[in-house]
Amino acid sequence: MTDSRRPLDEAVSIARGLALARHPDARAAWLGGSTASGTTTPTSDLDVTVLLDAARAGPGSVYRESLHHDGRPVELFVHVDASVRHYVAKDTWRRRPTMARLVGEGVRLLGGGADVEALEQHCRAVLDAGPPDLDAAALEARRYALTDQLDDLAGGGPGVEVAATAVAAWTAALELLLVVHGRWWGSGKWLAREAVALDADLGTDHTASLHRALAEATAPGHPNARRLIGECDDILGLVGGRRWGGYRATGEPPAATSGG
Repeated sequence: MTDSRRPLDEAVSIARGLALARHPDARAAWLGGSTASGTTTPTSDLDVTVLLDAARAGPGSVYRESLHHDGRPVELFVHVDASVRHYVAKDTWRRRPTMARLVGEGVRLLGGGADVEALEQHCRAVLDAGPPDLDAAALEARRYALTDQLDDLAGGGPGVEVAATAVAAWTAALELLLVVHGRWWGSGKWLAREAVALDADLGTDHTASLHRALAEATAPGHPNARRLIGECDDILGLVGGRRWGGYRATGEPPAATSGG
């Protein structure tokens, strides 16, 4: 065992022990998240997904739980085949493939067989296919929202408001960049990781440039949002630039209610 392998091997042992202790009859289990991808931090938890036999799973069998096991924080996800596929589909339309990654890219801890292999292959196929295209209305809405945020940044204001708007613009710009290139989104650090991976593939430095610009825009005392506005404008240029004047979005009519 090499030093580089030891943290993963220890995590696998702990995760397998938890899966067997909680669900000894599990069809399969996986260790996913930061531990499986090699991007752990000192506070990273173990993401453990357990697959149960649907024929023997009763009400409440599908759940998630946060706990500690053998001294490690754990996020435990318990599913049956149908619920994994349900959340994979739901996550696909959110453009955040959490469930597909937990199973498709996770380290298998136990179990196997044709059904388990098929589920893993389904998750990997969804990941490889990428997210669905953003429709024209949704893309216009994102252009409009980011344009509005940039106008607010240019106008300045109290530091806390500028900081909040800067973070929102940073997030919107990265998501728009990922849309342009047909890539998945993520939340928090996973959004940054998706953008870093895109830069690595394209040989660009959007993520680093946006990070530096965000730091300037949120600097205590003397925030300067000019660089962030410029970086966001560069990304908006990939989809036609800013969108504000003449923008119109159609709302949904309220649902009909029965009279008393």
